[in-house]
Amino acid sequence: MNLNISDIVSATQGELAGAKQQKCIVSSILTDSRNMFDPNGCLFVAIKGQNHDGEAYIAELYDRGVRLFLCSHDVQINAFPKASFILVDDALRALQDLAAWHRRQMKARVLCIIGSNGKTIVKEWLAQILADDIQFIRSPRSYNSQLGVALSLLLIEPDTRLAIIEAGISLPGEMQRLREMALPEDVIWTNIGDAHQENFDSLSHKMSEKRVICANAQRIFYRKDDILLDRSFYAHNAEHECITWGHNAQATFHVDLSVDESGTHIVISSEKYNINNLKIDNPYINDEALAQDLTQAIIYALSNKIIASNVGARAMQIRPIDMRLQQKEGCNGCTIINDSYNADVTSLSIALDMLHRLGNKRGLTKTLILSDLLQSRRQQEELYADVERLIINKQVSRLICIGRNISTYMRGRIPNSRFFVTTEEFLSSMSTADFHGEAILLKGSRSFGFERIADHLEMHRNRTQMEINLNALSHNVAYFRKLLKPKTKLLAMVKAFSYGTGSFEIARHLEAQGVNAFGVAFADEGHELRNSGIRLPIIVMNPEWHSYEVMLRDNLEPELSTFETIRLYNKETERLGIKQAPIHIKINTGMTRSGFDISEIDNLISVLHDCPHLFVESSFSHLVGADETIHDEFTLSQISLFKEATDKLAKGLGYKFDRHILNSAGIERFNDNQMEMVRLGIGLYGISAIDNAKLRNVATLKSYISQIRSVPAGTTVGYGRKTKVDRPSRIAVVPIGYADGLDRRLSNGVGEVLICGKRAPIAGNVCMDICMVDITNIPEAKVGDDVQLFGDENPVWDMSDRMGTICYEVLTGIGRRVKRVYVME
Repeated sequence: MNLNISDIVSATQGELAGAKQQKCIVSSILTDSRNMFDPNGCLFVAIKGQNHDGEAYIAELYDRGVRLFLCSHDVQINAFPKASFILVDDALRALQDLAAWHRRQMKARVLCIIGSNGKTIVKEWLAQILADDIQFIRSPRSYNSQLGVALSLLLIEPDTRLAIIEAGISLPGEMQRLREMALPEDVIWTNIGDAHQENFDSLSHKMSEKRVICANAQRIFYRKDDILLDRSFYAHNAEHECITWGHNAQATFHVDLSVDESGTHIVISSEKYNINNLKIDNPYINDEALAQDLTQAIIYALSNKIIASNVGARAMQIRPIDMRLQQKEGCNGCTIINDSYNADVTSLSIALDMLHRLGNKRGLTKTLILSDLLQSRRQQEELYADVERLIINKQVSRLICIGRNISTYMRGRIPNSRFFVTTEEFLSSMSTADFHGEAILLKGSRSFGFERIADHLEMHRNRTQMEINLNALSHNVAYFRKLLKPKTKLLAMVKAFSYGTGSFEIARHLEAQGVNAFGVAFADEGHELRNSGIRLPIIVMNPEWHSYEVMLRDNLEPELSTFETIRLYNKETERLGIKQAPIHIKINTGMTRSGFDISEIDNLISVLHDCPHLFVESSFSHLVGADETIHDEFTLSQISLFKEATDKLAKGLGYKFDRHILNSAGIERFNDNQMEMVRLGIGLYGISAIDNAKLRNVATLKSYISQIRSVPAGTTVGYGRKTKVDRPSRIAVVPIGYADGLDRRLSNGVGEVLICGKRAPIAGNVCMDICMVDITNIPEAKVGDDVQLFGDENPVWDMSDRMGTICYEVLTGIGRRVKRVYVME
């Protein structure tokens, strides 16, 4: 990217102010201050959103050397005498205008991929099929939003022939802006489904909104067997060339598609494109939806007259892509970031941003293991010069290169580097003893098989693990945000190891989602978060007097609910020389657990006046039954009592403070009473008081079949011989037990697991480290198959119902020896 500042001013219709530098060349655009490594040629776009304000980071970036900003007229530019400012009304809109202008300057053909599911898969597989035939760019990861599409379009270079752009919407009216930016010549529709349906009246409504992207497009690609899509475009056939595929006799490409255990089998014929029975057998894909995604990528390549035999040969080698960037615990205190499903300069830059942040927050050395970049037709010298700049700017400490090209062109460029021709050579030469206290990013082209390196470096524990979907967590935060007023603060509860899902990793992700504060149960939980780099306010809900000094030194804020604790905390602040410390006052409105009664408010005011080192940051109370309609009258009485108590307290103190009484259920069912702050706990993890379908599951508990025994009728299973099979049976052994959090109440057929998509009952008593499962009705099950204890298809509330308890107990009961794996698309 090389943009002249005068062109940016013109394209955004902005006003150039400050230290005007008309001849300045912009080589990178930054929208997240955490990703700034080289200030030279960097333009920071200060975007304002509902939960964030980019302008709050201008001063920090100025101190770090950035000298060019695109922001609103509200910024006090005189405070930054050496910086240039492009002043606009709306920074995001201006960035979109710049992207639209840039797209028009380039000669690249633009392909937009839209649909409810499969966009990223089609994009990545199409990139693999086209890699050797055309110079192209594609959206990084799932950059399909109003911001993501703009940043993707700005990647187009003068020699780019094709730009593959994802486009996604979640609200009516959004697609028009994406169309104005991208102006695609081609559009691929993957499908139309229920994703993001909550903001549309019907599928037809969503279809009409998405179809806006097709205005002025030359070619539309879709599966003709999809009735909704076909009806929609049949009515508009004169406006576009519709290139279709499927069994329908009128399809442009007639496709026979079948999927079985041996893989995907495709036969393609097209009179128009002179293709007769092109046969493609892919042994790696045995899922119907993925097979359709693969076919769509093939059809687009064939329509661009790529040699059919080449397309077929490449399509046969395509494998399912795990598009979720995985972070796992590695050997010898290392952390592994596995992002090896593709390797190109753009995705490398994004992955290095994460490596940099993780390494700095955990105090780890930053190591990059990188293969040849095969999906680029650029000159190798130029390509690896860009790689060198990235590695230097993003402060990589150690580089390991695997591949002939990268070893040739990177040798001698980066200190502390090692080079291997093949993955096998690396694995035979370097052991786990060569890695200590490092954040290790794996970035490899598919053919290099970096999953073997991930397995080599990972800390090998039991395969039993809890998978935490950070995208689902983001979705759930966004759902609750929509129920709140713009200025209502969000306190995220991360106590009890973030409900069993992992404290630091969850807190760091929620911090990026714009929550305002965290709540923990005890001071040691807050201390752990502070040591991990979390800087947001942290409220300790159950502080102990002997931890007051640690709390004050870590800037943790206590909940205080007795006169004695208030006096003791004030005394400790005085001893440490702290003039004022924030506290949080709990009011008892019906929980009858802790907190001040309304009859004690006058005395509370007097005590607080006698404690000059303390000030009330917030006051709160707990609802006892907000999730149950039977308690609604009592809930409303609690809210009324809380308002009365806090009004009296604020008047007596002479100042206002934040108030919060709504929990997750309260936000959904009583959001007229959200006050200044709300507390979000179990709702973060996909548990709703209204409709669980509105939220996404975050935690999936998985193990595997380690052994299968065939036993005759009459055999007993497990301790106490509590289960006796009444037929010849197959019993699977699964390495998870009550020491891992699998409750014994699930024994003897009470609990069920999911294997090969089918339910199987737990047989016998759950043991400490293992359990047994009756898989007689799942003949295809074999050793090594995954076992889902709870997850998307086997919800956690089903397990809690069978146990006669609540989801909280199930999630928080999962033991620490169960590995947590964090995934993000």
